[in-house]
Amino acid sequence: MAVDETLHYRAPVWSRLRGQLAGYGFLSPWLIGFFALTFGPAVSSLYLSLTDYSLMSSPRWVGAGNYVQIAQVDPRFRAAMNVTFTYVLLSVPLKLIFALAIAVLLNKGLKGLNWFRAIFYLPSLIGGPVAIAVLWRQVFASDGIINQVLMSVFGYEGPSWIANPDTAIYTLVALAVWQFGSSMIIFLAGLRQIPQDMYEAASIDGASRTRQFFKITLPLLTPVIFFNAVILTIDAFKAFTPAFVISDGSGGPIDSTLFYTLYLYQEAFMNFRFGYASALAWVLVAIIAGFTALSFFSAKYWVHYDD
Repeated sequence: MAVDETLHYRAPVWSRLRGQLAGYGFLSPWLIGFFALTFGPAVSSLYLSLTDYSLMSSPRWVGAGNYVQIAQVDPRFRAAMNVTFTYVLLSVPLKLIFALAIAVLLNKGLKGLNWFRAIFYLPSLIGGPVAIAVLWRQVFASDGIINQVLMSVFGYEGPSWIANPDTAIYTLVALAVWQFGSSMIIFLAGLRQIPQDMYEAASIDGASRTRQFFKITLPLLTPVIFFNAVILTIDAFKAFTPAFVISDGSGGPIDSTLFYTLYLYQEAFMNFRFGYASALAWVLVAIIAGFTALSFFSAKYWVHYDD
């Protein structure tokens, strides 16, 4: 009887263990990739951020010296922070507004809706590669399309928007806003989840379309707005390709397009200061984590869920 009870209890345990091993076996490619390509390099960069390291010499321990230099000595760090924060504070709200406006228009049941969706989503598909950044540089050059239109329509001879330190950052903001397709699709999905009977009841009560938008659409869409805002903010802090291509990797003119990621790239792969670049990378991680935490903390005051 004791043997039978032992077999009775051992069988389910072995069965569960075998199922877990099978699950970890299927997860093993991801686990190997995570520890080899993500977690391992992250730990290595954290160590390198505490050292003075270049390819020409072994890492030399400096402790928090790199972080002290970032905070107190480095003027280009402050310039990169100013440019990056300007880019984030302008591009994210404008991108959200454009994406929401187009999503509201496409939610009206237009004919050929699928074609309009594809057309508006197309810039998000092709807007990332280097070729588009090169094209954007030509559009805003001194003899680019923008200046040709201004000359032919208004008789105004515009400057080289890319080479002008007062306007260069705004061309990159325009490029970011132009790629609003992904956020638009998410907004459109959120709009489709709002019950139509709420709009019908509001219309019966005499509410205008504007009042319906601010009293029904926006409150019920706040979870989607929150999601898009967090994702776009993280992406804006990590933006690199447009600034690199348009400024030829220099961050000019006069560091007016010196994104934080571009400055990190310059320190690592042009100046070969890998320890300092690792410290810059971890400062960026802390900034993104801080903004994300602040967003989640503030969400309880303005994001409305069904419950």
